[in-house]
Amino acid sequence: MAQTSNPKHPSNATAVIIFADGTTFLGKGFGAEGKATGEICFNTSMTGYQEILTDPSYAGQIITFTFPHIGNVGANSEDIESINPAARGLIVREDITAPSSWRAAQNLDEWLKTHNLPGIGGLDTRALTRYIRDKGAPIGVICHDPSGAFDLDALRKEAQDWPGLEGMDLAKTVSCTQRYGWSEKTWTLKEGYTTQEHPQYKVVAVDFGAKRNILRCLASAGCEVTVVPAETPAEDILALGPDGVFLSNGPGDPEATGQYAVPMVQKLLEADIPLFGICLGHQILARALGAQTRKMKLGHRGANHPVKDIQTGKVEITSQNHGFEVIAESLPDHAEVTHISLFDGSNEGLRLKDKPVFSVQYHPEASPGPQDSHYLFERFVENMKAAAG
Repeated sequence: MAQTSNPKHPSNATAVIIFADGTTFLGKGFGAEGKATGEICFNTSMTGYQEILTDPSYAGQIITFTFPHIGNVGANSEDIESINPAARGLIVREDITAPSSWRAAQNLDEWLKTHNLPGIGGLDTRALTRYIRDKGAPIGVICHDPSGAFDLDALRKEAQDWPGLEGMDLAKTVSCTQRYGWSEKTWTLKEGYTTQEHPQYKVVAVDFGAKRNILRCLASAGCEVTVVPAETPAEDILALGPDGVFLSNGPGDPEATGQYAVPMVQKLLEADIPLFGICLGHQILARALGAQTRKMKLGHRGANHPVKDIQTGKVEITSQNHGFEVIAESLPDHAEVTHISLFDGSNEGLRLKDKPVFSVQYHPEASPGPQDSHYLFERFVENMKAAAG
């Protein structure tokens, strides 16, 4: 359905998107009835919609899929990155596709209703994506009401009143509340998920919004993984006797999360223990080193982002989801940039010259996405092996 300025009673529309500036998109609702407010972004991935919707890093966001056919894999209990989806809603071009996968256990529309996620389709997502591109992931409200009776002024007011992700600590809202162990390895076609029964190294994973497949990759690499809440003090982490510490992905502003995470990481750095960070973990590590982070006009969200490894010259196609970046020029002398984005030149990785510490901005666990960067988990294991002597 067409974009419009401020329709009072849009005919045939059962869902609407309205932004703080009053820009409105009409469409057909699906999933749960109701409304959601958040930062509206777009993701260019062609696969992995269930993994994306359950990625804790999408807390506070409504996702627009630029790929038009969403739903063909259906939904199942295996392709999730968290039990409760962190995303607030989704936007697609076409109607939800009927499942055509042998692994499907549920229609995506039913799955959305189960998790109280509203959706809207039947609109021009190309025009919406251009709007997001120009506005820089604007704040909006998505509302699904089969009656088609929308109070657009009230919805717009909700969008205007939402504070935005800058300055917001969302890691606390998606982190685990108590410590737990993880031994499940990555999925294989014939065996599904298996268990790591012969781990070689102990890893403490700090949960800022950890994706399950990251933990699976650590387990598959030979690690006994203990997951701890985001606000766990360094002393409690070191008391577990880890061979290495992993700093997970997560949502929100790293400056806000860093209020408690940065002092923890700084103490871990003093202990000379191997560290590996991904996404928010990368940003937290950078801030612990004294570097700065900033909100990007347009974040990176998709499974086709080219990243160059400066040390090897190799280009990796990566999966990404972040709206903040590390300012490379602010890194200290004992830290060096290891990876850069070939889209915009932004920082995608760093390592310390004098410690077994490194991190990347992208998602090497490939859920969804290519597996070009799986070697990073092996690099972490090699660092732990070297540190153990």
